[in-house]
Amino acid sequence: MSRSRFFPVRSLCFGAALAWLAPLAQADGCPTPGQWQVAGGKTLTTADLMAKLAGAEVVLLGERHDRLDHHRWQLHTLAALHAHRPQMMIGLEMLPREAQPALDAWVAGELDEAAFLEQSDWRRAWGFDPDLYLPILHFARMQRIPLLALNVTPALRGRLASEGWEAVPEQQRFGITPPAPARPAYRASLAAIYAEHAARDGDPADLERFIAAQLIWDRAMATALADAAADGTLVAGLMGEGHLADGDGVPYQLDDLGLGEHRSLQPWTPGPDCQPPAARADALYVLGDESAFQPPEPPRLGVLIGEHAEGVLVQGIAPGSVAEAAGLAEGDVIVTAAGRPMTQPADLIAVIGRQVPGTLLPLEIRRGGERQEVLARFPPPAN
Repeated sequence: MSRSRFFPVRSLCFGAALAWLAPLAQADGCPTPGQWQVAGGKTLTTADLMAKLAGAEVVLLGERHDRLDHHRWQLHTLAALHAHRPQMMIGLEMLPREAQPALDAWVAGELDEAAFLEQSDWRRAWGFDPDLYLPILHFARMQRIPLLALNVTPALRGRLASEGWEAVPEQQRFGITPPAPARPAYRASLAAIYAEHAARDGDPADLERFIAAQLIWDRAMATALADAAADGTLVAGLMGEGHLADGDGVPYQLDDLGLGEHRSLQPWTPGPDCQPPAARADALYVLGDESAFQPPEPPRLGVLIGEHAEGVLVQGIAPGSVAEAAGLAEGDVIVTAAGRPMTQPADLIAVIGRQVPGTLLPLEIRRGGERQEVLARFPPPAN
């Protein structure tokens, strides 16, 4: 699928100006915090880089979802981009299309934090601590920058991956078209993620459904970004770094949609060897050591989960995990957690996210046609 290009003169100049944004190489000296590293180990200031990036149609800001310093970097970068391109939108992987009315009401000043989190169904839809994202949301509200829900629900991704595109009515697909097939390296990386949780003798069809769902995820976000950028608006998309590394994921789907003027940015905390991350981006922002301010690691059950008519399906167990110690097994269906009915994976993610270290979580499961209760014991906080 392709679409007509806008502002051809700007696009031509922009492409020439950013010709140096190629795969990163090792620098002779380690850059200092606050600098951006680009091709060949070159460094730029924020002012220099933003002046060039402001000509893009889409700028993708990668993150690790639980890293406070990544979200602070995103906020500062958004503010710098906005100074150059006031006609701007901020796209969020965190919420599905159904949350768009809540985002619109938030930006318009019609909701307080509690009402926004409830109406957007944040905790079920995303599960990560909203406090990590609220400074960005408040920045958008203060500047009246439109917020855009990029995602779709796990249920829709699951239907498209399992039943096929023809089984889902077009009006329920939000204009999303079938994704471009994954390149071999991206497919291999997705297979490796799946293998971390899947059983050794897992069904190959499950792997194919997992990869298909991830591609649908990428395509859904790319479609929303491309549609929003069609009128000349700069769209900055916030998403997990796995969705943009090495030009795969969302950037690859944007190319397939005909939107070529996009750039991917990532934060980077250099180690002792100052080696840039293996997963490449167009530019890396150098962070200092912010570990003293990082919240504690969120609790993890250690399961690969999916949709099921009766609850949440356990598709794989991580070795040495809380789930393994509790006796959970592949094929179990989690019916309730802490007494709450589980209707979709997001329900379980939300409950786990609120679990206090050192406590027990009662889970009611269905195994072999029978219900039973297991207790998941979460380790106490580290000293």
